[in-house]
Amino acid sequence: MARATRMRAWVAAGAFGMACLGLVGAAKAADKLKVLIVEGQNNHEWKTTTPLLKAELERSGRFETSVATTPPSKAPASAWESFHPGFKGYDVVLTNYNGDPWPAAIREELEEYVGGGGGLVVMHAANNAFADWPAYNEMIGLGWRDPGFGDRITIDDAGQAVRTPKGEGPGSGHGPRHAYTVEVRKADHPIVKGLPRKWTHAVDELYHGQRGPAKGMEVLASAYSDKAQGGTGANEPMVWTVPFGKGRVVTNVMGHVAGDDLGAVKAPDFLALIARAAEWAATGDVTLPVPADFPAAAK
Repeated sequence: MARATRMRAWVAAGAFGMACLGLVGAAKAADKLKVLIVEGQNNHEWKTTTPLLKAELERSGRFETSVATTPPSKAPASAWESFHPGFKGYDVVLTNYNGDPWPAAIREELEEYVGGGGGLVVMHAANNAFADWPAYNEMIGLGWRDPGFGDRITIDDAGQAVRTPKGEGPGSGHGPRHAYTVEVRKADHPIVKGLPRKWTHAVDELYHGQRGPAKGMEVLASAYSDKAQGGTGANEPMVWTVPFGKGRVVTNVMGHVAGDDLGAVKAPDFLALIARAAEWAATGDVTLPVPADFPAAAK
């Protein structure tokens, strides 16, 4: 009788242990953040870059990634009626889109999503899009715009942000692609915490003269735009954050694709920054480790 009682106790304990393991597994699955990559139009090779970004995010083990593809350029209004990205079903949206204006309903959906606490990550040319959309310009802080569109932000040698009024100084542009040094400006921010203070980025475009409202904008990393490389002679923002309502927005203007040359988007620093930006935009924190292949500190 005692032996049977002990057997039943062991069986019950085993079942309880298995149930706990099941709960742990379920919790780990639930911990994955849901990312939506928006693509479909771009002056860059989105058909190549989106799968690369999706694979990298999923490889980290932190994300579950879906893709929403818009109608092609100059599609009729009827084609857009079937485009329903469903932003609210995701923790963070990563936009790889630069193309035709979105219908008002989709614009309003993104505004409500980010304003209500959703995360948004803007990659490279996605900050070129939607110049006529005031809320989007507020979300991204700075975009590829002409000098009269809005203010410009640069970083002085002391690491302080300098605001140049609209109409003064250069508009958006870049010189020839080249490798350049990226410098962290807010070392305690979760996205860049633990990264080298300076490192050499791959051959890429170095955006300069970005313009916009820049409300609440915090520059996390910059790069010196050398006049010898067709630049401005100023430290230009490369990665920055902007609050929008309850939401968090991160823009990273690195990541140009030149034909079949994917070196900039395959660069370990770019991919790490995209993943860390996505986690922070979704949660306000970063748990992802700095990858072993991140570039060494530049001298």
